[in-house]
Amino acid sequence: MLTSENPSSLKADRLKETDWRLFARLIPYALKSGKLLLLSLLMLFPLGVANAVQPLLIGQAISRIRSETTWPFIAQMSVNDALNVLTLLLLVTVALRLVLVAVQGYTVQRIGQQMTADIRQDLFNHVTSLGVRFFDNTPVGKLITRLTNDVEALGDVFTTGAIGIVSDLFSLVILAAAMFWSQWQLATVLTLMLVPVTALIVYFQFEYRKANYKAREELSTMNASLQENITGINVVQLFRRQKFNAEQFRSINQKYVAEIDKTNFHDSAISATLEWISLVAIAVVLWLGSAMIVGKQIELGTLSAFVIFAQRLFEPLRQFGEKFTAIQSGFTAVERVSDILQEPIEIKDTLGTSSKLADLDLAGGGEICFEHVWFAYKDDDYVIQDLDFTIQPGEKIALVGPTGAGKSTIIRLLCRLYEPTKGRILIDGIDIRNLPQRELRRYLGVILQDGFLFVGDVKSNITLGEEYSMAQVQAAAVATNIDGLLSELPQGYDTQLRERGTNLSGGQKQLLAFARAAIRNPKVLVLDEATANLDVGTEALIQEALNHLLVGRTAIIIAHRLSTIRYVDRIFVLKQGSLVESGSHDQLMAAGGLYASLHQLQMLGS
Repeated sequence: MLTSENPSSLKADRLKETDWRLFARLIPYALKSGKLLLLSLLMLFPLGVANAVQPLLIGQAISRIRSETTWPFIAQMSVNDALNVLTLLLLVTVALRLVLVAVQGYTVQRIGQQMTADIRQDLFNHVTSLGVRFFDNTPVGKLITRLTNDVEALGDVFTTGAIGIVSDLFSLVILAAAMFWSQWQLATVLTLMLVPVTALIVYFQFEYRKANYKAREELSTMNASLQENITGINVVQLFRRQKFNAEQFRSINQKYVAEIDKTNFHDSAISATLEWISLVAIAVVLWLGSAMIVGKQIELGTLSAFVIFAQRLFEPLRQFGEKFTAIQSGFTAVERVSDILQEPIEIKDTLGTSSKLADLDLAGGGEICFEHVWFAYKDDDYVIQDLDFTIQPGEKIALVGPTGAGKSTIIRLLCRLYEPTKGRILIDGIDIRNLPQRELRRYLGVILQDGFLFVGDVKSNITLGEEYSMAQVQAAAVATNIDGLLSELPQGYDTQLRERGTNLSGGQKQLLAFARAAIRNPKVLVLDEATANLDVGTEALIQEALNHLLVGRTAIIIAHRLSTIRYVDRIFVLKQGSLVESGSHDQLMAAGGLYASLHQLQMLGS
């Protein structure tokens, strides 16, 4: 598989990586189409024989016309009969070759498409399993390039490239055998001419490989820039950054074009070299062959056959050069895709059997305990420092504090989007690292400030691919007071949503997020500025639904508007990742600490 390398030495491995090791990573994918692969390989022999026999048949026809030495069964026939037989044999070999080329081309393309689909699926599965930390550091445009352009090139490595090169090498071997069988002196000359040509091809291909890697890196950068500009088009237009961004994109685009020019140069150099060498080979055959005819060492029919041999001998080599280019481009893609597949999955389930899963009891009341938790996005730069608190089952807690205090980070740690650097987090006495992620995230209902919507209908954006009946969907909508709003949509629950739900208002999108949480009946409800995008009327509507949802559930609420959290059981006040105050609204106001200061500032601002 493509994931066989050690991620800790990725850059060093790339320098030491051999083409064979890169190629070997694709073999398991090719073996999934074993029957088609075997069929395409079995066709190589008849293809090579048909290609090598044709020059011999043409040479025999010329020799028979000139009454020169021919094969015994041809010599016994009249000229007309001999030509008819040779013509028929030539037509059979041509027809056989056309059929075999068509069938092999089809099977090879099927293998390539299946390999591409399998690799793309594995890459998608791996990417969606990576931790949030990876996406914090990787531009989306670069990931899209790896999933599309790079993966498409991988299929060519094994099919158009590898199988094609095996076919060309097989043709070369059979052609060489036919030439040596016919006339060894001219065959030796043509064979020796292959040595410098092969060396030139290898040199140009390695240069092509280097240029192609840089070109794909520039393409990733260009796609990242394009994705960023499209996603942020509102800011681009509002702040009139079109000209500035266009200049940035022009610079990136020119770098990509420059690298593509280098790949085109090396690719063209191979074609030009082979074209020139093939013409020289024909000239050498004609010159030596003419001298040998004058010296009565060979006959005209043999020379004619060798002229065709010279053309056909360099044709596989020319195709070899073209396919080698596809292989080098594919090897670049293998390296880049492997970089992603070698990324370690940071968040993994530790339970491997269903019996252990059954032993876990998630039927508790929703107690949450942070035991001396520390966390850093970067080494030793702690944004959470020694958090130690317990939230009782059914208790309603609010997290407040200045920007950057660590409120959202606490939620990410609780949902296990990140692992604590030190300490542990318990839910009902169970370390969340011992809980399957699927069960943990079903146990927690999280409503974010920006509820992301997928392309599809309203119902699928509530169920998110899980099995819920229409009655359950409607019940969740009624419970969150949004059934009336959804019924006003053109097709109700079947209304199709555009990308990111652009045909809904901000409030409607947020209401769908509430329905998502309600239908899963979580033990713990987490609200991260969940009502920030709602107007006054909608907020009042959802507040009533929240009061119903919060009954019997533990709740953690992040809210910058302190007036919305006055009636929670406890308020945790955070500063620079540390818990500095804890208590009810009245207690914290009486203490006159950080919470009281924040509250007074908001009151003054309002």
